Amino acid sequence: MAVLDTFSLAGKRAVVTGGSRGIGKALTRGLAEAGAAVAIISRDAQVAAHTVEELRAEGHDVSAVTGDLTAGPGLIDAAADALGGLDVLVNNAGACIHKPALEATDDEWDAVFDLNVKALWRSSREAARHLTPGGGTIINVGSMSGYIVNRPQPQAAYNASKAAVHHLTKSLAAEWAPLGIRVNALAPGYVNTEMAPVDRPEFRRYWIEDAPQQRYARPEEMAPATVFLASEASAFMTGSILVIDGGYTVF
Repeated sequence: MAVLDTFSLAGKRAVVTGGSRGIGKALTRGLAEAGAAVAIISRDAQVAAHTVEELRAEGHDVSAVTGDLTAGPGLIDAAADALGGLDVLVNNAGACIHKPALEATDDEWDAVFDLNVKALWRSSREAARHLTPGGGTIINVGSMSGYIVNRPQPQAAYNASKAAVHHLTKSLAAEWAPLGIRVNALAPGYVNTEMAPVDRPEFRRYWIEDAPQQRYARPEEMAPATVFLASEASAFMTGSILVIDGGYTVF
């Protein structure tokens, strides 16, 4: 097989949680461009429908399943049934609260962990049952915040949740390798999305100037690495956390 052919996802079926906007939308488009049929999971039916319409107009095989991942199991099953099977799961859905630890409530902590960790855990186990017959890949979207403490904004719950995602990635990779399931994670730095207003001037000193590349990322810059992790190009790779942060964490 030629090198570029190993990156092809032709015939693969992928699910992207939180795939209707931001990084998730960019990852959905990237997987579809590589040849995969993609089902996105979103809480917002209207936004999901708009994303599906947009990507289908570009010629991609994209569909949507609407629901709340924190409400319980079943959404991965529904998406896999719609696709006729499952080869790739991208756990992208996430939440962040910027609040000092002494002011954050237990409910706010739970909201972050319920989506960022518990829902990811549940979705991964649900997906594994579909992947087990022939193997497949799970890609978790962690964060450089799993390695560093961001500044100036306080976000202890988010940081702790992403560190948990990274270690859960390694734990599942070790346990599921004999089943033919590879589990890896992306750890993005500052990416310009609705969730991270990285272009606001008051944050430039810490978010931009502290990074060697002196810029933030566009969502679509996360897509090639996701295709790599989903494809045979990364066949000998599991339990890895791929940091994409413009060099932010080197200091």
